[in-house]
Amino acid sequence: MQKKIFSFLALFALFTMMCFIVFIFHGKDSDLMLPSMSQHMVKRNGTFFGKIMDHVRPTRPSEVSQNTTATSAKPLELCPDTPPNLVGPLLVEFETKRNLEDVRNQVGSLLQHGGRFKPANCIARQKVAFIIPFRNRSEHLNHWLYYLHPILIRQQLDYGVYVINQEGDGVFNRAKLMNIGFVEALHEYDYECFAFADVDLVPIDDRNLYRCSDHPRHLSVAIDKFNYILSSPTAFGGVSLLSKEQFLKVNGFSNTFWGWGGEDDDLYNRIVLRGMSISRPDSQIAKYKMIKHQRDVHNEVNPKNAVKVQETQNDIDTDGLNSLNYTTIDIQRDVMYTFMTVDVQAPAG
Repeated sequence: MQKKIFSFLALFALFTMMCFIVFIFHGKDSDLMLPSMSQHMVKRNGTFFGKIMDHVRPTRPSEVSQNTTATSAKPLELCPDTPPNLVGPLLVEFETKRNLEDVRNQVGSLLQHGGRFKPANCIARQKVAFIIPFRNRSEHLNHWLYYLHPILIRQQLDYGVYVINQEGDGVFNRAKLMNIGFVEALHEYDYECFAFADVDLVPIDDRNLYRCSDHPRHLSVAIDKFNYILSSPTAFGGVSLLSKEQFLKVNGFSNTFWGWGGEDDDLYNRIVLRGMSISRPDSQIAKYKMIKHQRDVHNEVNPKNAVKVQETQNDIDTDGLNSLNYTTIDIQRDVMYTFMTVDVQAPAG
């Protein structure tokens, strides 16, 4: 009897297994094979599962695109009045030999063609053109570029650097080169402020901001050569800033100061004659180091310039931007600067 029951159960189990296998193969393409849940089956209802899904909002590709567009279209704000990345006093030395290629590799990654930069995350408070009168000072220029570009980037300026190179060996005319730089820079961009900077002066504190103000501004207040003391109450040379309107108001520099000396004193006189006064930053931050060098050939002291300084009132309306004449010989645009070589019609040395 037990044998019969055991045999029956074994046959029944075998039959059941065969039926299950047939069922599986028959339903392999049907929805019954494996439980699954398509997107349309999820309904928001009063069940616990439904309440959870009420808090789930799938993000659609179109919504991602719209959100990205909305974020990118948000207008930039004005850069802060005090740039946040300034470091204060700087270590500046000129013993290291620097060539242009090395300087370009070290500080040029954020610059645009022509020595241009503008902050990406805010709107610069001023557009500043740096005008450097130049001849045979490549070593000094490399130092200047090495130190100034990082400073100006931290100051969040929208700026460009223009090196105005006097062609030939005639008598040097620093003032005329700066007039040329003013005119040529305005041909390229709507600059609002102009920094006239000697290539041998480097600031040693980045809190000395290269920005124009309501008054013509003298930045190189305290130079190591003069024991960090202002050389004269009327000093306006070295590094000076004027807005476009201020520079036009004084008719720029005189074009007739050949050789060394006098042009900055004449500019100071022009500022006073036009009813303006100069401003200066605090001498504790307006400190500069000067690169030591011999006086350039064909840039000797010109005794006639001391006489001309006394005649500013007679010349201001006829000698300056409105009488400027020159010829552009060549323009080279590097990532570090725009280098312009010009013929200033200089008398023989």
